[in-house]
Amino acid sequence: MARRPLPRILRSGSASITRSREIARTAADNATDVLHPLITVSRGLRKLAAAGRARWAAMPKERRGPTLFLAAAGVLVVALLPYGPLLALISLMAAAAWKGRERPVERTGPDEVETARLRALYEALVPYFSVPDDPSPLFSHGGEWSGAFSDFAFDADGRPTRLRIAYPAYFPDGDPVSRARIEHVLHAKCGRGREYLFDWDEEGNRLVMCVLPALPVSVAAQRFVTVPGETVLGFTDADAVQRTVPVRDGEETRDAPAVVWRTGPRATEPHLLVVGQPGSGVSTLLRSIALQALLHDGDVLVLEGCGSGEYACLSGRDGVLGVECGPVGALNALEWAVRATERRLAVAHEARQAGRTAPAELRRPLWILLDRLGVLGDLAAAEGRPDPQELLQVPLRHGRAAYVTVVVGEQFDTVDALGASVRAHTRAHVALGAATPEQLEEVLGAPPHTTPPPQVPPGRGYVRLGTDPVLRLQVPATPDPYDDEAPEPHRRAVLDLLAVRPAEPPAPAPPLPASEPALPA
Repeated sequence: MARRPLPRILRSGSASITRSREIARTAADNATDVLHPLITVSRGLRKLAAAGRARWAAMPKERRGPTLFLAAAGVLVVALLPYGPLLALISLMAAAAWKGRERPVERTGPDEVETARLRALYEALVPYFSVPDDPSPLFSHGGEWSGAFSDFAFDADGRPTRLRIAYPAYFPDGDPVSRARIEHVLHAKCGRGREYLFDWDEEGNRLVMCVLPALPVSVAAQRFVTVPGETVLGFTDADAVQRTVPVRDGEETRDAPAVVWRTGPRATEPHLLVVGQPGSGVSTLLRSIALQALLHDGDVLVLEGCGSGEYACLSGRDGVLGVECGPVGALNALEWAVRATERRLAVAHEARQAGRTAPAELRRPLWILLDRLGVLGDLAAAEGRPDPQELLQVPLRHGRAAYVTVVVGEQFDTVDALGASVRAHTRAHVALGAATPEQLEEVLGAPPHTTPPPQVPPGRGYVRLGTDPVLRLQVPATPDPYDDEAPEPHRRAVLDLLAVRPAEPPAPAPPLPASEPALPA
């Protein structure tokens, strides 16, 4: 049977049909643009009429008569006024246009991907927040997550950035092990590679989890706005401290939340212990402290155990009493520091008994910075010399009254070599670099409320001053200015601070009853 040809309209009319559809669609779009004001006003009139009918239906019957009378009186007054009907029509059209405008759609809840993630997180928490004997469990398999989760927020990838969790009252939220288990589950389910903060409200049985932004690492060493006796250890989160200091961050100046450590006779934590891994920024923090002490007219004595020359830039500077790298020089310097502390203590005691203020020479603080104290002890023991920690007990015990501050830098591998006296008197603790939760708790005395960061830059860690909460910390970039691998702006900032000289020499102090022993060469 011969195949019959298709009609002409089906063989050659497809292009014309497509072109006709495009013309019709373009005409419809143009008509919509032209008639958009009319559509908006019509929509507004419809909404105003619906609102009027709803209000009339909700009005009591005894009030409808007076309302109609007042409306008729108002229409009569408008009609009698000059240009009254025209003004009334313009007002009505303006109200309708405002009422009928298109408003952006606001999200009132999570989408499908976010809902699935919340449901999975809810199911993962069921074994930890439920018991078989609970008659109405808040967490149950197949239950509703909306009763337990609130105040949630998500990032562009659909991962939670903030979440408030309500948990049952029988959960042991005072147990650190139980808390760590819940935090581990939330960290794994909400997405790794971010730093989380967990805020436990034991009184209200609420847990708030939020993602913390990375602390800036671009702040270099500079002269901070502080008074003598205050040292900026670094910077932390904005809601963690109440004080900010102006800093230069590149080309701009901003206020940054600073962790300020106070020293002197009225300080509650007069000495500092810094622990970290190799390359974590322990030497950076000690250099930053030394520069700030020199800017406040303090005397600095540096004792380095590893002999790497990290503090060679301080040699010969105004206010630097010495930089010792060997056990012989370190022990001699510590013996001098012991005699200087005893002399300062005696002068302060005589001044208090006589009712006088402390002399200006005594009020000039003395800073003793020891990097790798455990290595110094091992070297001294190998040469048959006394342990430096025994000599350090006098500055540690009487340093607050004698204006003497001790800063000890050590590594996690050798922190156990520190004696009980050093640990007892250094009540301000800093832990830098990558470390396990057990190591952080051993150094700080309490576990941090945040998860470890995915990447640990130099100078990044945690700080705890006495019994205060554990805070995140980013030390100002203070590299060795003689290190060619350090960034040039940061090296230049350190050299500029080392070149600072006091504006005028301090006033000569009155003669003291005993002469201060000279620092051995």
